[in-house]
Amino acid sequence: MMRMYYVLLLALLAAGSSFAQSSFPAAQRPRNLTDEQLLDLVQRQTFRYFWDFGHPVSGLARERSNVAYDYGAEVVTTGGTGFGVMAIIVAAERQWITREQAAERVLKMVNFLWKADMFHGVFPHWLNGETGKVIRFSPKDDGGDLVETSFLFQGLLCARQYFTRDNPTERQLRDKILWLWEGVEWNWHTQGGQNVLYWHWSPNNDWSMNHQIHGWNECLITYVLAASSPRYAIDKKVYDQGWATGEHFRNGNTYYQTRLPLGFELGGPLFFSHYSFLGLDPHGLQDQHADYWQQNLAHTRINYAYCVDNPKKYKGYGATSWGLTASDSYQGYAAHSPTEDLGVISPTAALSAMPYLPKESMAALKHFYYDLGDKLWSEYGFVDAFSEQHNWHAKSHLAIDQGPSIVMIENYRTGLLWKLFMSSPDVQRGLRKLGFQSPYLKK
Repeated sequence: MMRMYYVLLLALLAAGSSFAQSSFPAAQRPRNLTDEQLLDLVQRQTFRYFWDFGHPVSGLARERSNVAYDYGAEVVTTGGTGFGVMAIIVAAERQWITREQAAERVLKMVNFLWKADMFHGVFPHWLNGETGKVIRFSPKDDGGDLVETSFLFQGLLCARQYFTRDNPTERQLRDKILWLWEGVEWNWHTQGGQNVLYWHWSPNNDWSMNHQIHGWNECLITYVLAASSPRYAIDKKVYDQGWATGEHFRNGNTYYQTRLPLGFELGGPLFFSHYSFLGLDPHGLQDQHADYWQQNLAHTRINYAYCVDNPKKYKGYGATSWGLTASDSYQGYAAHSPTEDLGVISPTAALSAMPYLPKESMAALKHFYYDLGDKLWSEYGFVDAFSEQHNWHAKSHLAIDQGPSIVMIENYRTGLLWKLFMSSPDVQRGLRKLGFQSPYLKK
């Protein structure tokens, strides 16, 4: 699994004390809301993680809301910042903040990134939010992280398409995003011209992590952006011989009466159908390997059906309490899925599945809010995860879980981020180059 190095590291490190957390008793939670009012509330409250809790110096998204693995409030996350940029766009469009406030915050973030550590234009997984210096993610992971960088630019390209007004702030924002985007040396990560992308490069450790990016997982966006680059693009054969030849790329088996075209047994964690598709609109998105709407729909249906079936008989699983994806757990961080089921439900899984299974996602959202809200609802929306089986509820929030909840709910409601990202001429060129079909490519 592509993110297994991440999971194995964090699973060893239990979450520590909270520095930004409070619960909301039932009396303080509005009741009897319409579905639209509840969606508004959940998105807006979750947005506070990126707005109120954004790093005060850089504005970037903090990795998490609690102190863990010997780090605290100084750690900001590259990929989570990309998700946060998309959340800020949602907030501006829904007028929770002004457009001017949104543009100024994103420009603050971009100005910080402009001076922060990068490696051949590629940002590290973690930065110090005050100094811009790399914080190593693991002993040899102290350089560029191509996947996290792709999540970042998924958000920044949306911002470039959104902030199009002719005023000094928005002009400067567009220009600086363009310059950063043009500077990412995606083809450097083919390690000298191999037909595969590598996840990491470090000036101290070179290619020693040796982590090739094969599918199927959350990294489709990495190959799409690598093909879309104005200056350092990869060739199609890197996609064909690298991404599409992974050990777990093709599936074709049927689980719970649903055929799964790509991916792991029973689909893997649900973030596979979220992270790349915050910007990539899966509707009508096809290439020679799959129809990506059908892929993501099948993945979600299997995850839902597994939780309803509940073969391990965990307390609390069912039609209104489902969703297995990577998150905190009572054992530390884990990539929850039907094949790694610890009895832990992650609210972001069902919330971010709203475009795929809106009825089932809405039922879960109501259960989390109305029935379990005393333990799950907080100042930044829902906590990261919970287990009724183990009587455990996280005290934490993670940027990479908060962001998709906001963005995918918005894509379900209005398609906002899908429309922005897919309108990028560079993205359209990259998709065509890789042989994709999409309604956006016909316009």
